Amino acid sequence: MRLTNSRRCSTVDGDGKELAPPFRNPFVHDLRFTPLQKAKIAIMSVTLFPIRLFFAAFLMLLAWPFAFVATVGRSDHVVEPLCWWRRLMDLALKVIMRAMWFAGGFHWITVKGRQAPPSEAAILTLAPHSSYFDAIPVTMTMASIVMKAESKDIPVWGTLIKFIRPVFVSRSDQDSRRKTVEEIRRRAHSGGEWPQIMIFPEGTCTNRSCLITFKPGAFIPAVPVQPVVLRYPNEMDTITWTWQGPGAFKILWLTLCQLHNVVEIEFLPIYTPSEEEKMNPPLFANNVRRLMAKALEVPVTDYSFEDCQLAMAEGQLRLPVDTCLLEFAKLVRRLGLKPRKSEDVLREYGSRARKLRGERLTLEDFAQYLNLTVSDTLRDVFSLFDEHEDGTVDIREYVIALSVVCRPSKTLETMKLAFTMFEAEEDDKGKITFEEFRSFAAQHPDFAEEFLFPHQAGFQNGAATPSPTAMCNGFCTDFTPDEHIGAKGDARKKAD
Repeated sequence: MRLTNSRRCSTVDGDGKELAPPFRNPFVHDLRFTPLQKAKIAIMSVTLFPIRLFFAAFLMLLAWPFAFVATVGRSDHVVEPLCWWRRLMDLALKVIMRAMWFAGGFHWITVKGRQAPPSEAAILTLAPHSSYFDAIPVTMTMASIVMKAESKDIPVWGTLIKFIRPVFVSRSDQDSRRKTVEEIRRRAHSGGEWPQIMIFPEGTCTNRSCLITFKPGAFIPAVPVQPVVLRYPNEMDTITWTWQGPGAFKILWLTLCQLHNVVEIEFLPIYTPSEEEKMNPPLFANNVRRLMAKALEVPVTDYSFEDCQLAMAEGQLRLPVDTCLLEFAKLVRRLGLKPRKSEDVLREYGSRARKLRGERLTLEDFAQYLNLTVSDTLRDVFSLFDEHEDGTVDIREYVIALSVVCRPSKTLETMKLAFTMFEAEEDDKGKITFEEFRSFAAQHPDFAEEFLFPHQAGFQNGAATPSPTAMCNGFCTDFTPDEHIGAKGDARKKAD
């Protein structure tokens, strides 16, 4: 599957004009240094870095008693009067947090626009989300955020988090997402009584090359929101923390080794939803995203939080750099081809593909196979697999790609499906079976680790690649209820 020049495999700018696909995968950050930059980092690592790390840690510890005192006797359901000593605690914490960022090299924080009061905009939507340094506007505004419930049990950090009155999402409570939205709606309709809630609607970190699909959770309350855009105009991008790239500690180390780190925060005008947007949160989210993309001068793309797994799978499977797997996933969502019960559907597809014995299908045959009518989007899917440009495709390649999209963490299951489709009905000498391949991989763990599961062990027991939900990248968790997830496609069609 190769990247094509198909006009539908494209991104869209803030005005709805289609652009070429983003040059960079939004979930990958490739950080490289010149010899001179490496020398500077080496010097800073033994001089500036330990000093900054010490003062940043000291200031965070210094903030703890203020946060602890401020949270004593507070209710989770009622906002107490902001008396003079609570105002003093709030001011002290803002000063300490600003000093902490200053110690980390963020000497200049440029703020553009005006932050609206809670009575005018109860929700602040911030993008792009690219690093844990995005906590800077949180500490400046002391706005509430949506956090995992486990965060409040972390020593020191948990107390600081509780001070800003976050909305907690619990993994153990299956109804937690609905309760989270209800709590956000309750606060948003309080007439400014509660602090503003700052939400990162992308739900995960990207490299800021585009804005990925916004989760509709922040827009379900159907209240005016204030978009906030974030920029890091630094010469070296040591800020970005994506799914593939430098890890959390390396990002901290490299950033603290820079003499200066600049961040720009821009508060855009309040966005008041129309009646149609109030009834359609995904449409509301998409329109706000386009407005923010225009301000940032970056494209928007249909990549989503779930595509993080695909980005990881591309690296796992050693796919060519020009493989259009993420674009394929986007088109599959547009066509509604991603099945709910993927195991059963993929098994059926595999059985039907095997019976075709490698027969190549035309576009009309392809549409009939999928039980769809021919459309521009279907043509784009077809073109991804028409590698010979002869107007035909091997349906088995489509089924394998769909398997990766539906279950990116189950590499072995996808390979089993491929073996099933390509196996001959009768014994074919000179070819191995899936069981022979499994036996070989089990006996050669280096092969399994290198080509099947490069970031994990346990080939025999079929351990799965850690999912994005288990490996939090960013600090604002997704809280969109399941009943709103399926509505994204309809909203996107209306917006497009």
